[in-house]
Amino acid sequence: MAEEFEGPDGSDNLDEPPAFFPYDATGGEREPAGNVELVEVQIEGIFEQQNMGNVARFVLVTDGTRRLPILIGPFEAQAIAMVIDNERPDRPMTHDLMRNIMDRLNATLDRVVIDDFWNTVYYAKLYLKTQDEEIELDSRPSDAIALAVRFDAPIFVADTILDAAMED
Repeated sequence: MAEEFEGPDGSDNLDEPPAFFPYDATGGEREPAGNVELVEVQIEGIFEQQNMGNVARFVLVTDGTRRLPILIGPFEAQAIAMVIDNERPDRPMTHDLMRNIMDRLNATLDRVVIDDFWNTVYYAKLYLKTQDEEIELDSRPSDAIALAVRFDAPIFVADTILDAAMED
């Protein structure tokens, strides 16, 4: 279980909490990142890459100039690809179930925002609208994108993340 918490270099760097963690290391509230410019992106596609028998799947988003590949799991890749390809499963998949629940609760997905990157992991937020309020929820980008395609909701990425992806 401890391997899950090791950084990419094998070290146990737990000095900083992950981006979704609500408090900083001193126990205080985490400060917002400030005025981060958000850029709307579109899904360019779902891709697979084989390396020594392992298959990695990516969703590639783009603002028309810059591209951001995000590593995703096989189930999330299927969930996104099915909607893009206009396929419909016999029974609702998890993201379809979430859509159905939100519909029944009169909530809609207003937008998805991929706004943080820490320790080689991207973080996203869902912005739900109800009759009374807007609700912000932390999410994995793959799940957020799978929901965005079901709601036809816009996907935004922090400009700094797109710039950093271009540098790599």
